[in-house]
Amino acid sequence: MSASFASALTAARDAAASQNYPQGVLYVIATPIGNLADISLRALHVLQIVDAIACEDTRHTQGMLRSYGLDRPGSQLLAVHQHNEAEAAAGIIARLQQGQRIAYVSDAGTPGVSDPGARLCAALQAHGLRAMPLPGASSVTSAISVAGCVPPGQTDGGFVFAGFLPTKNAERQAAVQKLAAEPRCTVLLEAPHRIQDMVKALAVLGERKVTLAREITKQFEQVSTHAAQDVAAWLEAEATRSKGEFVIVLHPVELQQENGEAERVLRLLLAELPTKTAVKLTAEITGANRNTLYDRALELKRAAEGDEE
Repeated sequence: MSASFASALTAARDAAASQNYPQGVLYVIATPIGNLADISLRALHVLQIVDAIACEDTRHTQGMLRSYGLDRPGSQLLAVHQHNEAEAAAGIIARLQQGQRIAYVSDAGTPGVSDPGARLCAALQAHGLRAMPLPGASSVTSAISVAGCVPPGQTDGGFVFAGFLPTKNAERQAAVQKLAAEPRCTVLLEAPHRIQDMVKALAVLGERKVTLAREITKQFEQVSTHAAQDVAAWLEAEATRSKGEFVIVLHPVELQQENGEAERVLRLLLAELPTKTAVKLTAEITGANRNTLYDRALELKRAAEGDEE
């Protein structure tokens, strides 16, 4: 165990042991995405008390556990990955029905987001069993938190998680064209050996801002924002910029800039119809995103009410 974590297990016990950890529950635990210090005290405690730990890669998880001084026998590590998730779920369900506590971890970050775990939790729900989340590190929310995405002319645009795009060039380009029609903040993931192809495909988005976050929480973490058309050149300027795992954040675009016709139609319909009806018809007429139109409609109504005061 690293000396840095020598007191962590004691702190975990003191902070979390008094809480309730029912039997027959799957504990879905977020693990660090690069920096071992990002583990939570509750996660450390639960990893000690569970009867078994389901994980993507047993060797990887064993190494992580040993870093914290948690040396579990191999028989207590259950392989659950994208190729066997459905089959492995049956064994975990049987254990839970016997009253065991089982933890589930992916190789890094929060399970079930871009990693396995969703099918396992769905299978538990179908059998009336409980999955309890232990929140922690997530590359998606980490990147958004520092990207500085401010929806132009909107109060709150939310974000869309698109994950990994297709690897084949034609399919990737088609996917990017669909993203171009999505004005909300959009989050993508990409591997280092495909990042150059990805940013070249994104160049069609022109001036739209793109934030690249690589190696989040690690020693060489880097977060940089550029116009989509300039990202490829920025990457090529230094070889190290293409290394590591990437989170790509497409910044939101202003509705009026993205679709002036949608703005015009929305204003006309709002003058005559209830908000929901105006938004529905505008989306059908122009193809603009309904959620974004609704947010814009509320802003226009608030502005109109302010003018009347």
